[in-house]
Amino acid sequence: MARILTGITSNNTPHLGNILGAVVPAIQLSKQPENESLFFIADLHSLISQKNASDRIHSVNSVAATWLAFDFDTEKNIFYRQSRIPEVCELTWYLNCFTPYPMLANAHSFKDKSEKLSDVNSGLFTYPVLMAADIILYDAEFIPVGKDQIQHIEMTRDIAAAFNHKYQQEIFVLPKAKIDESVMTIPGTDGQKMSKSYNNFINIFLPEKVLLKVIKSIITDTTPLEEAKNPDTCNVFNIFKLIASSSQIEEMRNNYLKGGYGYGHAKTTLFELIIDKFASPRTKYQTLMNDTSMLEKELQVGELKAKKIAQEKLKQVRAVLGF
Repeated sequence: MARILTGITSNNTPHLGNILGAVVPAIQLSKQPENESLFFIADLHSLISQKNASDRIHSVNSVAATWLAFDFDTEKNIFYRQSRIPEVCELTWYLNCFTPYPMLANAHSFKDKSEKLSDVNSGLFTYPVLMAADIILYDAEFIPVGKDQIQHIEMTRDIAAAFNHKYQQEIFVLPKAKIDESVMTIPGTDGQKMSKSYNNFINIFLPEKVLLKVIKSIITDTTPLEEAKNPDTCNVFNIFKLIASSSQIEEMRNNYLKGGYGYGHAKTTLFELIIDKFASPRTKYQTLMNDTSMLEKELQVGELKAKKIAQEKLKQVRAVLGF
């Protein structure tokens, strides 16, 4: 059985890009009988930028509700909050002592903000080490990630390999990045990659009127209604085709090309598709957010499972280090 590990930072509600790019593919992997999946909420990572306690609690619940709304099987797999497994913090310190400064200074997560060091806290700088601890603490073999996260998996392998070499023992499994080439970049309402940082995201769990307003805000060109339009350069169509069936895609493409079809029509069709396609997850999400005790129960069960694995691995590490 292959052990797969996936974490999502608890930074507000997962948007459509997170769902299509991470949540759905990860859950599909978890449903394969030969796989065991560990899904965790990276609430410790969120502290790098999110300092408000109530915001963090809401974000953790929202991420948990999203996983469960898309039918993650918590009996077969393991579902937990990162912060409830303190062993990861202890392992992070041990790994920090084996991680060379230049490796961290070369990390994209640091370099992207290094021009203004006053905005960089040490949590951001050592982020890759905590990520490595998240992975190797559980002997995870495969880590589903986007191409922008490959560097972190390579760093994890380097850190784990250095530790193993130092003590001439296979203490840690060297994980492999699992890239789904079929998962494309999810465009946001402005055509850039969908991101909370760009404020161009679509939250599928919003009330219908609010969600429609977001869909209506998608940026389009000024081609008149009666004229033919190029679907491949349209933000609305490029989002639509990621969730629609082949027949729905072909129908909308033809509507664009023949003219007499406005962007307002396309936006309404996209809105209706989102409401229809995600009807069940939307209902489940709201039920869980209205009664977070259900989330707490599921998480606590998973945390007992995760803690057992973590304690065994940390016992092994402590013995090697002489603690």
